[in-house]
Amino acid sequence: MWRYGVSVLKPNNCYFQCKRNFFSFSKSNLKKSPINNSSNSLTIMTTITESDVGILCSISNLPGFRGILKQRYSDFIVNEVDNEGNVVHLTSLDAPPETQAFEEGETKTSDQLNKSYASEIEKFRSLACETDVDSLETLINKITSGSEEDISPIVLSPDSDKSHRTAMHNFFKENLRFLVTDTVDGPDSSSKCIRVRLNSGNNKRGGNSNKRKRGDKPYDSRGSSHWPEHLGKFLRFHLFKENKDTQEALGLIGKMLGIQTRSFGFAGTKDKRSVSTQRVTVFKQHASRLAALNERLIGIKVGDFCYVKEDLLLGQLLGNRFTITLRGVVADSEDTIKASAESLGRHGFINYFGLQRFGSGSVPTHHIGATLLRGEWKAAASIILDPREGDILFYICYFILFWQSVFNMLDYLKAREYYKETGDIDGTLRQLPRHLVAERAMLQCLKKCPGNYLQALKAIPRTLRMMYVHSYQSYLWNHAASVRVQKYGSNEVALGDLVYIKGDDAEKTEVVPSEHEDDSFEDADDCSQLDEISGKDLPLKKNNLVKVITAADISAGNYTIEDAVLPMPGSRIIYPTNEVADVYHDMAKKDGISLTESVHSVKEFSITSMTGSYRRVFQKPIDFQWELLSYTDGNIALSETDLDKIAKTKPVNLVKEEHPTNGTESEEPFDHPDELESFDDDKKFSIDNDEVEVSREVDPLQVHSAPDSNSQEPQKALKLAFTLPASCYATMAIRELLKTSTSVAFHKTLN
Repeated sequence: MWRYGVSVLKPNNCYFQCKRNFFSFSKSNLKKSPINNSSNSLTIMTTITESDVGILCSISNLPGFRGILKQRYSDFIVNEVDNEGNVVHLTSLDAPPETQAFEEGETKTSDQLNKSYASEIEKFRSLACETDVDSLETLINKITSGSEEDISPIVLSPDSDKSHRTAMHNFFKENLRFLVTDTVDGPDSSSKCIRVRLNSGNNKRGGNSNKRKRGDKPYDSRGSSHWPEHLGKFLRFHLFKENKDTQEALGLIGKMLGIQTRSFGFAGTKDKRSVSTQRVTVFKQHASRLAALNERLIGIKVGDFCYVKEDLLLGQLLGNRFTITLRGVVADSEDTIKASAESLGRHGFINYFGLQRFGSGSVPTHHIGATLLRGEWKAAASIILDPREGDILFYICYFILFWQSVFNMLDYLKAREYYKETGDIDGTLRQLPRHLVAERAMLQCLKKCPGNYLQALKAIPRTLRMMYVHSYQSYLWNHAASVRVQKYGSNEVALGDLVYIKGDDAEKTEVVPSEHEDDSFEDADDCSQLDEISGKDLPLKKNNLVKVITAADISAGNYTIEDAVLPMPGSRIIYPTNEVADVYHDMAKKDGISLTESVHSVKEFSITSMTGSYRRVFQKPIDFQWELLSYTDGNIALSETDLDKIAKTKPVNLVKEEHPTNGTESEEPFDHPDELESFDDDKKFSIDNDEVEVSREVDPLQVHSAPDSNSQEPQKALKLAFTLPASCYATMAIRELLKTSTSVAFHKTLN
């Protein structure tokens, strides 16, 4: 039986054969699977729902309505907001003219490739042995001949004389600037060797002459060895990308430049399924080199170049500016949509951590975090490495929803099963996809230190491994926020609430800092598990202080609900003195975790070793705008991107799936594209509000179906523009409007 393009799995044994691998699904597995088979519909559920992670409430009691989030990636536009409050836009693709003289000088250096180097080789002969002279001459001949084969570096004879090695380095700097040198270990502990390579920062003949073998440590991340003192050592540029995550885009640029992705700095990871613009820095690279890539890059552009003294670090942003279009909007009436939009702008939303915080795998990251906090190292390692109950069904659902490569899926599952059955680390690493960073890091460590599961966990990159513990903190915070709203509402502060302190109270009240510097709280989640999170949780303001609300405070009316905060558990925070505090301790106790005592001495996996922080319970969107649109062609973009604006004045070669709107759009207010029509006041739409309850996932096939995206029937769209501070989730603002799940899987079923 086929329905809606996917096969309904019957509750009996069935087999999928692909890549000559067989997987058997039993009746018991199907009962536990995220697929429910009914006579009327096929419902595919994600592993976790919003209610599982404490996302239960909303501020307004207004009815929700139907709307599709991210039907097209251009429906979700993200522009970073820097620390000065400037919205980051791509406005120019050209290298700045003031750097041309500097870069022309570098070009002249590369022109040296056309001349004879007999005199330089003779000078080198006075410093080096005949073997080294021959090696250098061979290297230069290969470069100047424009050879298409790999230009491998040469290693000169061992040299234990540091002053002589310095003279050798200086020789290359003064005479052969198209080559760079560094020092490597010699054959014994007392000697060193000089390595000589082609400087990839220079233009040269032979397009493939700069290829390096995988695993060869890049030397050229240092850039030019003759960088002018008046220029900052970092090139900052604006990265524009479509339907690509940040690491993917930078990985591609780095490959084209011949440098590693770690050479780049950025403030926050942006969502893949979006159009986004953000700032990026790279060490000692020429603007002209990056600008030249624009003709070759697909779905990526770079521009707005300038040289700066410092690189960008995670968290160095105020937030993000979002332009979000909800398509296929169906509601009781236009008034329902207007009332919901106005309420969102006036009252905001509950500042929950979105589903992205808790991972996209079949085991939520907060479950792993709880295991780490209990000090169960082997169990945590097993959760990450071993096959998981329901894994096969989960990835089949994922494949059905997102059309991911089934071959990659099978490789992943096969590698887990192989490791569980054989314990063969080398064999598992050969099968394990390279993007599974945590798993590969752990296995490589276990190969060196068998049985040392704690060390294996620490081998996971820090920002990734800390995600597990931070996810558990977020899990507790979400549940506490829901209880706060359920018991005390969302209109006023209540006795025992925590608030950001105001005015003179700081001098007469015993308070604690609201945010603490804590290097253990570096949160840069794995790209595959991020959506539109603005950045890591950084201290908002060091001078912010927190206090407990008293009866006198309530009588005086000095504090509003916007001042209310809840703690992220740690050793230097205080809890509310009302019933909300019990949520933290009761839930942690059920998970076998104490928030006041540590059962182990590993600080990074211990809440009592973290200082903790505070987070606003309610968040209002900043500079909020909205409008209702009517459209007939689902293939027409309803928002104008930065690149669309550039293309109006200068043709841009960008290969993309979607066509930009022919109209114009300014930020304030919105200007309708020519194809758009005004919202028809006379047409009314109905929806059963019982089917959009907040506390559960909605059966997607029971919600009113929207017209086909290619239909010529008028359809409605709600376009929103707003700014959110760092670490706030735009999907939680959308949830306040729709009163339905914001999971990617759910909105895929509506598409």
